Parts: sequence; C-alpha cells; structure tokens
Amino acid sequence: MTRPAPPPNRVARPWASAVGGLAGAVVAATALLWYGGGVRRDALPGLPDPGIVTTWALPAARLGTQVCAVATVGLLLAAVLLSPREAGGLSAIGYRRLRAAGWTALAWCLSALLTLGYTLSDLIGQPISEAVTLRALTNFALSVNLGQALALSAVFAAAVFVTCRVSLRPTGATVALGLAVLAVVPPIFTGHTTGAGNHQLAVSSLLLHVVPVTLWAGGLLALAMTGWRGTGSGSGTTHLATAVRRFSVLATVCLVAVAGSGLLSALARLPGGLADLTTSRYGQLVLVKTGLLAVLAIVGGWQRFRALPALRDGDRRRFARVTAVEIGLFGLAIGAAVALARTPTPEGELVEEDLATTLLGFPMPGPMSVGTLLGDWLPDPLFIVATLGAAGLYLAGVWRLHRRGDRWPAACTFAFLGGCAIILVATSSGLARYGPVLFSVHMVQHLLVAMLAPILLALSGPVTLALRTFHKAEDPAWPGPREWVQGALRLRIGKVLAHPAVALAQYVAAMYLMYFTGLYEFALRSHAAHLAMMLHFLGAGYLFFWVVIGVDPAPRPRPAPPLRMVLVLLAMVLHAFLGVAIMQATTLLAADWFTALPRDWGPSPLDDQRTAGGIAWSFGEIPTLFVVGALLVQWMRADEREQRRLDRAADRADAEGREEEALAAYNAMLARLAERDSAAGEVKRSAR
Repeated sequence: MTRPAPPPNRVARPWASAVGGLAGAVVAATALLWYGGGVRRDALPGLPDPGIVTTWALPAARLGTQVCAVATVGLLLAAVLLSPREAGGLSAIGYRRLRAAGWTALAWCLSALLTLGYTLSDLIGQPISEAVTLRALTNFALSVNLGQALALSAVFAAAVFVTCRVSLRPTGATVALGLAVLAVVPPIFTGHTTGAGNHQLAVSSLLLHVVPVTLWAGGLLALAMTGWRGTGSGSGTTHLATAVRRFSVLATVCLVAVAGSGLLSALARLPGGLADLTTSRYGQLVLVKTGLLAVLAIVGGWQRFRALPALRDGDRRRFARVTAVEIGLFGLAIGAAVALARTPTPEGELVEEDLATTLLGFPMPGPMSVGTLLGDWLPDPLFIVATLGAAGLYLAGVWRLHRRGDRWPAACTFAFLGGCAIILVATSSGLARYGPVLFSVHMVQHLLVAMLAPILLALSGPVTLALRTFHKAEDPAWPGPREWVQGALRLRIGKVLAHPAVALAQYVAAMYLMYFTGLYEFALRSHAAHLAMMLHFLGAGYLFFWVVIGVDPAPRPRPAPPLRMVLVLLAMVLHAFLGVAIMQATTLLAADWFTALPRDWGPSPLDDQRTAGGIAWSFGEIPTLFVVGALLVQWMRADEREQRRLDRAADRADAEGREEEALAAYNAMLARLAERDSAAGEVKRSAR
C-alpha cells in the first residue's frame, strides 16, 4: 500500500531548507578554501604565522557574518514588503520577522567583531591570544581601512538590533532595512577590489553584485523560514502567493544586476583577462560561483513559471521543494564567495606601478583636451545603472499613461532624460577621469551634479508621474508603490527637510564643508567617500530645487513665490562667495593630494584652483537665472489659475442669483469697519 501524499496546505520543517543551505555554505567554503590555497600553511621558516586557529577561524567568522547579513536583510525585506499590513501597521507575521531580524542582527554584530579580531591576528601574523589586545584592536578599528570597514559594519548591525527591538511600525522596519543594507557595504571597499588596476570599476561593480545578491538570497530565506507560520488557512496561502509574486519581480531585477556586475567585478581582478578563468585557481573559483548563479537563474525561472502558479492554486509543496533547492545553491555560492575572499588573485605580469596609478587607481591621463573629455571615459557602473534604470522607469511610466489615453508633458520627459544624461556624463565621461587630477574639472562635475541636473529633475515631476501611473492597491493589506510614495510624502522627516530654511542650509553647508575642511581630500583618496560626495551633492541640490521650483507634491506647503525668489537669490550669492573664496585663496586646498600627484602638464595646482573658483563664481549664475525664469513662469501661471478660479466662482454666483463669496466677505468687512467707526464716534460725542 502506497503512502498518501501530504495535504497541499501542510509543509513540514520549514527550517530544514535553511539548515541545508548553511551546511552547503560550510562544505563549499571548506573545500574551495583548501583548493584555492586560502588556508594552506606553507609559510617559510622565520616568517610570522598566525597559527591554524586563525587560519580557519577567520573564514569561519566571515561566513557567519555573511550568513547573518543575508538572514537579517531578508527578514527585514520580508517584514517591509512581503508581509500584509493590519490597520496600517505591521501584521503578526511582519512583527515576528522584525523581531527575528533583531536577533540575527545581534549575531551579525558579534560575527563582525570576531572577524575584526581574527583579521588583526592574520595581518600581524600572531595567534589571536597574543595579537589582540584592547589597544591594538582599537587602533586597528580606527586607523586601518580594513579595520574601519569591519568596525563600521558591526556598528550598523548593532543599530539594526536596537531598531528592531524598539520599533513597532512599518517606518521603523524600513529604517532598520536601510541600516542593514548600509552594514553590508563597508567591507566591499576593502579586499581584492582595492588592489585592482581600476578600483572604481571593481568597487562599483562589487556594490552592484553584493547588495542585490544579499536581497535576493535573504528574501528567499525569509519566505522559506517564516512564510508558513500563522498561514494555515486558504487566505494564508493567498498571502504567501502574493508575497512570492512580489518577490519574484525583485529577484528578477537582482538576477540581472548580479550577472552583469559579477562579470565586471571578476574581470577587473583578473589581470590576464578571460584566460585567467581557466589557468588560475582564483579564476576557476570564479567559474564555480558563476555556474552556481547560472543554475540559480534556471531554478528561479522554474519557480516563477511552475511553482508560483501551483502555489496560487493552494499547493505549497512544489514551492517548498524548489525553494529548498535555491537556498542550497545560495549556500554553495556564499561558501564560494568566502573562499574567493581568501584566495590569492592571479599575479599577472610584473609591472611596476607608478605613483599616479597608486593614487588614482588608473594611470595618469595625458594633457586634457576636448577629445579626451569626450572620448576617454571612466565608466562607473553604479551611476550608469542608476541613471539608465531611472530613465527606463520614467519612460515606462510615460508609455503606460499614453496607452491609457492620458497625456504627459513632453517638456517634463525631456527634462528628466536631460538630468539623467548630465549625471551620466559628470560621473562616467572624461570629466570623471580628469576630476581627481584637476580641481577645475572637479568643479564642473560639482556644478553639473549639484545644480544643473537637480534643476531638470525637479521640473520633470517624477513623483507626480509615479502617482498617476500606479493604481491604488486592490487590497489595503498589501499597499503598493502608490501607497509607498504617498507614505513617504507624509513622513515627519520629509516635512523637516522640506522646510525652506533647512533646504537652503544643507545645500549651502554641503559646499562650504566639503572644500574648507578635509572632506575634499578624503573624497579624493577614498572611492567610498567620492561616491558619498556625489550622492550628497545630487540629493542636496534636488531637495533645494524641489522646494523652490518643483512641480511635485511636497510634504509641506511651499512658501509664497516672493520668498522662494529670496531663497534663490541667497543661494546664488552664497555660491558666488564660495567661488570668490576659492579663487582668492592663497593656500592650496587638498594640498597633500595635488602636490603628491605627478602631473607634468597643464597649470600649476594653485592656478588650477583659481580657475575652479572662477568657474564656480561665473557659471553658477547661469542655472540660477534659469531657475528665476522658471519661478517667474510658475508665479504667473499660479496667478492665472487663481484668477480663473475667482471668475468661475463669480459666474456660479451670478447664475444662482446670489452674491459671490469673496465679494460678500469684502462687503461684510466694510460693514464691520463702518459699525466700528460709528461706535467710536458715539463714544467721542458722549465724552464731550
């Protein structure tokens, strides 16, 4: 007699797939570490040796850090986007996911601290009992890039733990998710990427690889571990199917990002190109990881087109089986990633690296010309993907409105595409290559990213387009993109940032703090700081011009046009003062950088600095005049709309045979004034 199949709505041991994935990660990491040479102890006699404990404990701690990071990010992603809402707050399953994420974040923090200690032991070449003291660990965490990255990751993970323990609302869960993603980022800026011939390309590609794969693997793990609890009814199956359908879209986007960025990141660290994929142990491990991701893509397609329809019909078993396979593959991929981090990269040809390549990450470019600015690009995958993705989403929204029969102003479309194009040129063209070499070129980048591009983006109305494109969610328990945008506009922090004084202060303060402190030189020496600088310039500029001339709805009412005109003039004056201060400065900004940079062509660093100040002083006025013109046009159109409203109100009053409301209020005011004057006259006469 055959054993009957289990009911479709019962799935036993949901943690089994997570345990299987962890086991796969451990096995893959152990085997590939041994094969790639990451744990071989063949040091020559007399050289420092951290010992066998550190040799194996360091990759184990890194594996624990990555597993905890994936679990934390996935649980928070599931709590924010893959869980239903109850009365606008977290549902029971969302609350459980948030609380579970707090404990995995605590484990993440502890794993990061263990990694910090064992990394110090490995670098010094002494056993951890001898190498790690409180003073040595503190110095390592504060003064060495690798130690700073690990310590910062631990701090962010601790912040996630605290946020998860005190939060009860979706907003707190969203903040925790943002902190968790930030905690993933710092270690990316260390390791093999910093030694690549083009570390800008390597680091940005790795960012586009690690963050999406963490979201992808984490979301799947969260659905596998917690997707079954409290959903034993038919409606629970429907909720799980809705969550999986949402996650399928995110997984597809992550797959595309992981595939492209992984290839770029690997090639940037292979000096011999594609040949190193088969001739070196490191390249062979890259092929193993690539193969695992390819199989994951195939299984994910099976999940989307086979298991998801079955799940909608109430059969969870197929989804559970496919998910277990995916998690096992992710575990093997994570183990391969840990092994890659410890495997030596191919040495390639012995080429003496000059000082310019050490500082810039690429050889010193030749004399600047129009041809080199237009043709000698330095692509940044992060900004390329962001700008092209934003432009694609905007055009998709316009096309959706067109198919619906609605119109969208062509001027807004051209403004948004123009803003994206300006960002792309400023961050990936020859300007990006010459920006760290010449202060004047960097100033052009600054003006494009902080002023010209934000003006066009603010006039393009992306928020309005999103609100018109997305439909209202059919089920209030599952808010969609439209509800997310509306919720973001109602946030208290948005009302604070959209205050005119705050918007002006952070826009101006960002410029002065950047150039008259050590932040500018720090951004020149660190690619992470450079990315943060560009993103802050863009965000600060967009926020200011959104308040001044934006066409999108704002968290708070915009000030009257005369006050906005004053804000524009203040910004123009303060920006001109910045240019004059830079132009007249007798000391060199970022002096240690520009004096060490071996540039034997072009103007001297101080003359180039004066040119940069002149560019800020003169060119900054051109976009400002454009803003003033746009503000005047908006002012006149607002007056015309108000006059048309008053005319319509007067016409309605005439048609109904009554006095128009505004005129009635004015006459009533005159009557009250007349009565007051009459009463005052009576009092004076009585006094006589």
